[in-house]
Amino acid sequence: MIKRIGVLTGGGDCPGLNPVLRAVVKTAIVKYGYEVIGFKDGYRGLVENNFVKLDLDDVSGLLDQGGTILGTSNKHNPFNYPVNVDGNIEYRDMSKRVLENLDMFGIDCMVFIGGDGTLTTARDLMEMGVKGIGVPKTIDNDLSGTDTTFGFMTAVYTATEAIDKLHSTAESHHRVMILEVMGRYAGWIALEAGISGGADVILIPEIPYDINKVAQKIMERKNRGKSFSIIVVAEGAKDIEGDMVVNKIVEDSPDPIRLGGVGNKIAEEIERLTGIESRVTVLGHLQRGGAPVPYDRVLSTRYGVHAVELINQGKFGMMVSLKGNRITEVPIEEAVGTLKTVDPNGELVKIAKSLGVGFGD
Repeated sequence: MIKRIGVLTGGGDCPGLNPVLRAVVKTAIVKYGYEVIGFKDGYRGLVENNFVKLDLDDVSGLLDQGGTILGTSNKHNPFNYPVNVDGNIEYRDMSKRVLENLDMFGIDCMVFIGGDGTLTTARDLMEMGVKGIGVPKTIDNDLSGTDTTFGFMTAVYTATEAIDKLHSTAESHHRVMILEVMGRYAGWIALEAGISGGADVILIPEIPYDINKVAQKIMERKNRGKSFSIIVVAEGAKDIEGDMVVNKIVEDSPDPIRLGGVGNKIAEEIERLTGIESRVTVLGHLQRGGAPVPYDRVLSTRYGVHAVELINQGKFGMMVSLKGNRITEVPIEEAVGTLKTVDPNGELVKIAKSLGVGFGD
């Protein structure tokens, strides 16, 4: 008998988190009469007992709001938790405290909303006996087990809008405009935004690029009377030597590598090889912020409702999933551990190449 469920949002923020929370809370209360407890700042709230009871009024008006009212964190894995000991940070396994806290507050099931890191931790907690359901979140769309993660389409829309604006200034000044987008080790945002924005070159991690071929593409356009070019580059794009550009290392993060700077590298090389003035725009966290587009509002709502339905059916250990046009579920272990990346020989890449888009290969 389920009476009280918990929910948290972990990892990086993205558009659609609040609509998921809204759907979970409304379905739980209105349809099933469950009580809902929200844990603040991801797993930190679960370890440190920082929580809030969520009622219908708390989620009213959240459908079009970006971010998450619960807050989030990607640095508080309960299995490797930072603890301040006499001014020094030590890392300890606090997973048993999570179990104790859930038992103390009578939480019958958890809804874990997050990406690969958050759901990997959720899986580990489930293996310890926690009843849980996962909801796939990431703007990178790199989570296995689902066709689309919520937040992705909003990030693509933001990147596409940026490309649209760069076109006019690129044409006016006869420049090469380079837009660097997020995506970590997957090129989904760059690929789909590049296609929808009419980019001339798209560089993604899955297809190592030869800068000479990129320059050749730009010169071919110039020789046809096209005095400008648009390049969309994923932050994890690799050259033919296999090198990515690392911005910095964050030692206390579960994913310490911070990518960034590949746009500037490409701009310098393009200017050297072609003599054409090049400018870089790094879209950065603009892709994470703002109101979710209608697609993500609907997808987030479908995910949140289905998560509660799975709880009612007792189907724990699952992650809600989109397969084609159908909302379903998969075992959470199928969703984590292996990133979903772009197929270099897939339909979208072939379509882009048919249109004359260069990938530097």
